[in-house]
Amino acid sequence: MSVNTITSRGYALKQRPNGMPTPDCFELQTETLPSLSQGQFIIKNLWLSVDPYMRGRMSDAESYVPPFQLGELMQGSAIGEVIESQHPDFKVGDKVNSMLGWREYAISNGDMVQKLPATSLPEQSFLGVAGMPGLTAWVGLNIIGEVKQGDTVLVSAASGAVGSLVCQFAKIKGCRVIGSAGSAEKVEWLKSLGVDAVINYKDYNNAAELEAALAEHCPNGVDVCYENVGGDHLEAALNLLNRYGKMAVCGMIDLYNLSDAKAGPNNLANIVKKSLKIQGFIVSDHWEHYPSYVAQLSQWAAEGKVSWKETTRQGIESTPDAFLGLFKGENIGKMLIQL
Repeated sequence: MSVNTITSRGYALKQRPNGMPTPDCFELQTETLPSLSQGQFIIKNLWLSVDPYMRGRMSDAESYVPPFQLGELMQGSAIGEVIESQHPDFKVGDKVNSMLGWREYAISNGDMVQKLPATSLPEQSFLGVAGMPGLTAWVGLNIIGEVKQGDTVLVSAASGAVGSLVCQFAKIKGCRVIGSAGSAEKVEWLKSLGVDAVINYKDYNNAAELEAALAEHCPNGVDVCYENVGGDHLEAALNLLNRYGKMAVCGMIDLYNLSDAKAGPNNLANIVKKSLKIQGFIVSDHWEHYPSYVAQLSQWAAEGKVSWKETTRQGIESTPDAFLGLFKGENIGKMLIQL
């Protein structure tokens, strides 16, 4: 196939959302790829990732990653194959992980592109369990949460790409694990993974009811909380944590689509009273652990100690709906788009 005949479709941010994004925030654009220059190569994307953090990039606000620019193709993790190359380090047929998602094809000079390591793991797993979500789960639990055998661990959004792995990693460590998820199907799946107790948070109306339901399953309190949600979950966790308890804060999905600021928890004094350690983190600050994490994950997977689910949508046209589905609880495990 000649490079000049390759037409690629991808999504740009058309307008910034106020509150929950809508389909008209996205615009599908079409371009014909230019000829390659020396040091460039073409990636044909095979799998795209959508993740909750992308909502922050849709707002024109300071954050740990720059905002998407209106009219420009959006970015996100993707797995692809090199189909043409003028680069000495990337050959035709190489499978790669890049940040050139939300599109069918991309031209790269190699910046922020990595070849997939040689493992028995499926290629799309490098967007989930063997990629950023998996390392996020491992770092938050072990480096930030400093979990140890015998701890009671509370996980919010426990059926998501990150939360479901936190639950399993904590069980491997010898912990008691309590999870919160948003449907009966998700609750049953987490129980099948060996999670000790799981509640459906949608059965409860406020933080007090949520706390009471969780408290039934942790009569001796919580030692480590892995917080993905915020809001009522955060308030309940602050009451349930034991003295010297630890909280790894990975996300605040409860707040991402609010158009107005929401009142914070009314029990922040517990941070002082209980001498709690609460730390937010960004996984990119801990990437030095990635090689050892993948090696450990490959061993656990081979031994049957870790399993995962993926929610897969088909075709580039499904990308916005897949992204919006994250905020409606439509995914179990990692949300992916197969091209």
